Amino acid sequence: MDIKNSVQQIARDAALAARKLSRVTETEKNKALLRMAEELERNCKFLLEENSKDVIRAKKSGISRAMLERLMLKQATIEQMAKGLREVAALPDPVGKVISMWRRPNGLLVGKMRIPLGVIGIIYESRPNVTADAAALCLKSGNAVILRGGSESIKSNLAIASVLQGVLRETSIPVNAIQVIPMTDREAVSEMLQLEEYIDLIIPRGGEELIRAVVAQSRIPVIKHYKGVCHIFVDARADIDMAVNICLNAKTQRPGVCNAMETMLVHKDIAGKFLPLAANKLKKAGVVIRGCEKTKLILRNIEKAGENDWYAEYLDLILAVKVVENMDEAIAHIEKYGSLHTESIITDDYANSQRFLNEVNSSTVLVNASTRFSDGFELGLGAEIGISTTKLHAFGPMGLEELTTTKFIIYGNGQVRT
Repeated sequence: MDIKNSVQQIARDAALAARKLSRVTETEKNKALLRMAEELERNCKFLLEENSKDVIRAKKSGISRAMLERLMLKQATIEQMAKGLREVAALPDPVGKVISMWRRPNGLLVGKMRIPLGVIGIIYESRPNVTADAAALCLKSGNAVILRGGSESIKSNLAIASVLQGVLRETSIPVNAIQVIPMTDREAVSEMLQLEEYIDLIIPRGGEELIRAVVAQSRIPVIKHYKGVCHIFVDARADIDMAVNICLNAKTQRPGVCNAMETMLVHKDIAGKFLPLAANKLKKAGVVIRGCEKTKLILRNIEKAGENDWYAEYLDLILAVKVVENMDEAIAHIEKYGSLHTESIITDDYANSQRFLNEVNSSTVLVNASTRFSDGFELGLGAEIGISTTKLHAFGPMGLEELTTTKFIIYGNGQVRT
């Protein structure tokens, strides 16, 4: 069978599986997830062996260090994948939940009930753990999933999926509820993105280039997250020690991820005290600072920031710093250069914190906390499927509820419309 027909068959099988999966009980889904966690741990040696084949091939191809880090599995990684499945099993099942109910003057009782989206296609790069995370979230939310990882992780993804599918064969849940596209040709992705009659939603996870390519080709709705240009605004009323600690964490705890701070905005009234302390800690952690003219008057030995730096998602130990006159300028800067991902304000002023929460239009806005908390696991959603920076139909980290939609349910006792 050629690539086009193979992908179409996978999508048809997924659509059939989705219809059956929508009727599976919460108990059955939870039992399957717990068994999957056990089997991932039991098959650790097999998974590491298959992953090592991907790693060897990736090294020969000259893959970047960051991509290689995401590709590599360790025993701890597999244990974390299993933990994620157990946490998803422990979460409330959103399917069938009635979220509101009201009675009309004619006696009709009208409500809204959560239902699965149907078939979800996940297109991702390098991270084999996404295979388990996405499969778990889709299964619990009643959706069939088609997984298309990068060619660099094909053996790892197929190995993880084979373990998960092995569990499904022992249950009433259709095996085709979890499928991996086994071909690495780009034609497989192009074909997948045309199958709007079978696939209900596409979620790409990876770099901006990948996501833009998916959006350009897809006839299916796409959850978009181009990049994470995350800001922290250090207000004039900030606790300096707290601000230094939070900014250091947001930039250096894991710089290569989308919720790391990329730009630090500092109120002019606190800049003279805060910047030298913060810069000292940041430089010790290996951070290269690029600052505006006002920042360079305070920190002499730093690079000058250009216009492109304010738009940059460095994903590295590089930080853009700007001294601002007031909150108006800080919010205006975020609005112009931000990516609607995550922003934080450090302040002891309650009114300022509330204004920042209300006026900053990003998907996650924090007060006195690191941007690194913009993560489904950290927010109590379980393993996240991704982060959306568009407002339809989800905004921010996506957990189980974001993988459902709602339908109207209506109870009557003989009403007819006049």
